Amino acid sequence: MTNDQSNAMWGGRFAAGPDAIMEAINASISFDQRLAAQDIAGSRAHAAMLAATGIISDTDSQAIREGLLTVLSEIEGGRFAFSTALEDIHMNVEARLKEVIGEPAGRLHTARSRNDQVATDFRLWVRDQIDAALAGLEALIRALLAQAEAGADWVMPGFTHLQTAQPVTWGHYMMAYVEMFARDMGRFADARARMNECPLGAAALAGTSFPIDRHMTAAALGFDRPMANSLDAVSDRDFALEFLGAASICAMHLSRFAEELVIWSSAQFRFVTLSDRFSTGSSIMPQKKNPDAAELIRAKIGRIMGANVALMMVMKGLPLAYSKDMQEDKEQVFDAADSLMLALAAMEGMVRDMHANRPALEAAAASGFSTATDLADWLVRALGMPFRDAHHVTGRLVALAEAKGCDLPDLTLADMQGVHAGIGAAVFDVLGVHNSVASRVSYGGTAPDQVRAQVARWKERLG
Repeated sequence: MTNDQSNAMWGGRFAAGPDAIMEAINASISFDQRLAAQDIAGSRAHAAMLAATGIISDTDSQAIREGLLTVLSEIEGGRFAFSTALEDIHMNVEARLKEVIGEPAGRLHTARSRNDQVATDFRLWVRDQIDAALAGLEALIRALLAQAEAGADWVMPGFTHLQTAQPVTWGHYMMAYVEMFARDMGRFADARARMNECPLGAAALAGTSFPIDRHMTAAALGFDRPMANSLDAVSDRDFALEFLGAASICAMHLSRFAEELVIWSSAQFRFVTLSDRFSTGSSIMPQKKNPDAAELIRAKIGRIMGANVALMMVMKGLPLAYSKDMQEDKEQVFDAADSLMLALAAMEGMVRDMHANRPALEAAAASGFSTATDLADWLVRALGMPFRDAHHVTGRLVALAEAKGCDLPDLTLADMQGVHAGIGAAVFDVLGVHNSVASRVSYGGTAPDQVRAQVARWKERLG
């Protein structure tokens, strides 16, 4: 097959033939330019160390470090011309540095490789993203705490199988998500602690013969220590996988809450009203107010979990140490991080702005025989009845109320005594939804005082 025939197969996309194809598949600058700040920070720390160990002169080191700040300023100011021919962010920065300071730029790459350089850059970037995720989660938790504190005693239905189960409080419901998102914070913090080791100085894969000080560069970049094995240092991407794993679980939690908001804001439920800032209208139905932000958050789990699986597939068959496959590690992580941060910000905004419809919540809490368990518990406590027998009696009373078209508190004492003669008037003390939630005083229960105690605990913890 001739080059012309090959080019025709590509529809003119690679007009220069195989060279253009190779450049397109090999270059990563279109996406790894996002590592510019981390790349320059790593290079400045490396240059300082090279001078401190006598590998290069103080004069060259100073020129390199100042020149790198000039390059960073150009990148941040949008004045930098990225070149695909230079492949990646490392070579783009180094080429521009040479134009800025001349011959000393050639000394920067002493005692390192692009392998340990990119591993360091990427680790720094993921660490920054973890810090951003932790801040986003804290903001969301604070928004949930505000909702919980305001509605600590607002009754609403609790569900199992999306069927009315027992009354709970709005505050208790909000605090459930506080606990979930707090676990996400814990996972991100754990991942950050584990990944906070520095690959720089591992060089291509075997270390270097130059008398470098890896502890100095690690400390300068905020790492706890240098990585202990040079092969592992350049080939490890566990830190990115852990970030994606924590992000996937967090996105799943966001999706669950988003699903609830979609349901709760519907005309059939009317539990919450979302602000206009996080809703849209319909192009044809003027009555519609669509929870689009919640729906888009709900969808983000697909992108984030997909990134997790994609990177796992990239890494699963790679022998030590570095392989070019690992260039495919970044786009997925970048996209997942963007999706997660957007979802966290949108959810925090929705939670801060949303208005709970207290009358609708209370009306729903009182429907569906939600105090049936309270009735069964009362039969056990007041009459000494075995719980299984109490469960059976309560079931008969529910059937009676259903036949009469009323709820349990609406049955007369005579109705109840017709099912079990031992039932007395005190039974009505437990049948109201407010009585029900007030009785759930066990640690972690839905009683308003328990909710307020948990809110106070979290506010003290966050400071």
